[in-house]
Amino acid sequence: MPVLIAGFEPFGSYKINPAAIIAEEINGSVVMGENIIGKTVPVSYRWVKKNIPKMLIEHNPKIFIGLGLSRGRPCIVVERVAINIMDYDKPDMEGYKATDEPIFEDGPVAFFSTLPIKDIIQALRENKIPASISNSAGTFLCNTLMYTASYTTWKYRLKTLCGFIHLPFLPEQTLDGSQPSMSKELMLNAIRIAVEISLKHFSKL
Repeated sequence: MPVLIAGFEPFGSYKINPAAIIAEEINGSVVMGENIIGKTVPVSYRWVKKNIPKMLIEHNPKIFIGLGLSRGRPCIVVERVAINIMDYDKPDMEGYKATDEPIFEDGPVAFFSTLPIKDIIQALRENKIPASISNSAGTFLCNTLMYTASYTTWKYRLKTLCGFIHLPFLPEQTLDGSQPSMSKELMLNAIRIAVEISLKHFSKL
């Protein structure tokens, strides 16, 4: 049972996305003896809903972590909950725009992350990495990815621990200093730590 990391590709005016970069960088590495599979994900509702369940069922990972960009965030942000709604003020990469639309008709209102989020935050801060918990993943694709992964583990009774982490800008994305940023190296270390803490938690279940 590997670890699966899924990071969103660049979208809209953003030519790079740290989520995709971290997923690509961590792919093929090993944490606590477990192989990490890093995948990039298009910013597409239909793709996420169709392919994330396939990936989870195929790999049956111990841990699934989705990664996305959240501009303006000054730190690593670990999401607590995903809700069963899509409501976009802008279309996804395929031009699809949802308004008050459930992600899965037969799904519950929300799923809590099953990652040990507070242990992750504590470990990140102990390693001098700024981190916080968020109680809303929004209603765009980041929330859709987290909810879809959680729904899949629930429906198919997978033992996978699921969650989502938002990343800040890379320094090269905000050279004018108007937004906070974090180095690729620090973000990569943060995700490795999140994986390690999650694997330790999984081993106790």
